Amino acid sequence: MTVNGWAQILLYSVVVLAITKPVGLYLVKVYDGSFRWLAPVERVIYRVIGVDPEEDQHWTHYAASVLIFSAVTMLVTYVALRVQHLLPLNPEHIAGVTDRQAFETAASFTTNTNWQSYAGETTMSYFSQMTQLAFHNFASAALGMAVAVALVRGIARRSAGRIGNFWSDMTRGTLYVLIPFSIVLALLFVQQGAIQNFKPYAHVATLEGGKQTIPMGPVASQEAIKQLGTNGGGFFNANAAHPFENPTPWSNFLNMLAIFFIPAGLVYFFGHSAKSPKHGWAVWATMFILFFGGVATAYWAEARGNPIHQERGIAAADGNMEGKEVRFGIATSALYATVTTDASCGAIIAQHDSFTPIGGLVPMVNMQLGELVFGGVGAGLYAMIIEIVLAVFIAGLMVGRTPEYLGKKIDSREIRAVMVYILVYSFVVLVFTAISVVTKPGLAGLNNSGPHGFSEILYAFSSTVANNGSAFAGLTGTTYYYNTMFGLATMFGRFAMMVPMLALAGFLAERRVAPATAGTFPVTTPLFVFLLLSVILIVTALTFFPALSLGPIVEHFLMKNGSLF
Repeated sequence: MTVNGWAQILLYSVVVLAITKPVGLYLVKVYDGSFRWLAPVERVIYRVIGVDPEEDQHWTHYAASVLIFSAVTMLVTYVALRVQHLLPLNPEHIAGVTDRQAFETAASFTTNTNWQSYAGETTMSYFSQMTQLAFHNFASAALGMAVAVALVRGIARRSAGRIGNFWSDMTRGTLYVLIPFSIVLALLFVQQGAIQNFKPYAHVATLEGGKQTIPMGPVASQEAIKQLGTNGGGFFNANAAHPFENPTPWSNFLNMLAIFFIPAGLVYFFGHSAKSPKHGWAVWATMFILFFGGVATAYWAEARGNPIHQERGIAAADGNMEGKEVRFGIATSALYATVTTDASCGAIIAQHDSFTPIGGLVPMVNMQLGELVFGGVGAGLYAMIIEIVLAVFIAGLMVGRTPEYLGKKIDSREIRAVMVYILVYSFVVLVFTAISVVTKPGLAGLNNSGPHGFSEILYAFSSTVANNGSAFAGLTGTTYYYNTMFGLATMFGRFAMMVPMLALAGFLAERRVAPATAGTFPVTTPLFVFLLLSVILIVTALTFFPALSLGPIVEHFLMKNGSLF
């Protein structure tokens, strides 16, 4: 570990802290309707889709709108990918996407996962990249923000289960947040050297006399929304490690900053809207502690390197550079891996499959925590609120009184919604992993044996169910089995968890706000942060420690004894 490496991590942390309040205040104005400078555009959108933006929807209607919108747009994308060879903007005459790949991709991008078991430059036309994948980058991000805002409304007001208007929230998040910030970020990426064109691929002669194809395309615009919307799907197979997507250290810093930009602001938005800014900062502090602990562990493990390499003459100071670019190095690679898996982004600049066992453990655990360390746009906030409700419930049980959260009583139906949310993730990850490690189709995709091969499968389902999209990359996912399983996993991880969360929002919206008393558990103190951290870590450990013991943990001890997989 070096001073330069720690300076990069600390600089990033300070900038994230600095942008939290300004972005949060901007989001407050967006969702309370203060910003209406695009009101004419809004009215046209509402008229075209035939909705009343002033309707205050019951949580069941809000959830139905989420599911209907997602189902329709997923179907459109599936059809467009299948027939992309008949559509324009396809200078390389790329064929239509196969049925299984089109299903997985449509499901993945609809759910903000952007899991890619294909090479973008050889599988997707410009038309598919721009009108389908980039569309979902905007739509899935706006949907996540809308759902988080709905949950905040449920906590902040009493409205007979009514939590706002889905169509209005979607439209405002897209028009006032995602589009303008994406335009600015795309221009910054172009200024740094990211490409943005519609040229056919370049075919050039190499110095050795061979021929090489250099992909072109509208890259910077998609790079901006993939990071800002915590989508993560790369235009190229190499994702953000590709110099056409991420050419400089400054573009890389902007990449990472964009991932936490909206999630960090949403935490302040929550505290402000709930009329408890101190509580918002306590939640932010909890997220930051988990983030910093993760990046410190990953950096330590990668800087320490592989003892087997050191025995063969590689200096310990060199660390583990396998799977990493020299232009980014160990510290930045560890930081990027932590940030992208804290959020549901999944963009990468290094191969997580090549990390040391403990270095690879960090991004895996980040996802298994529940996508709550700042998390995806919207998803991080509502995942953390789920854990907060559980922590407050446990605190109430310890002191023998009915639990309260920001003046709202927490009763059995709220806890049932919380437990469904928590159990869905662990059930799907562990069951799908178990099926894959004992069936021939599941094992057929492995490129590694032993605990590392198990880690590849566990990581893949942790990623798809968490709607993250990053991979260990040692698993061959282009089979009927994995295309189908990953597509289903992304939908379970998005919608089977989103519906009970919206139910929680509706239940809380029906509760009266009671004034705080001497027995009310404070949610603004260091004690609350400690309790919340304890609940998160204990729940995660009880759920996933046995599986992790079979993968990266045992691999770490075997590596120390000279075994590699």
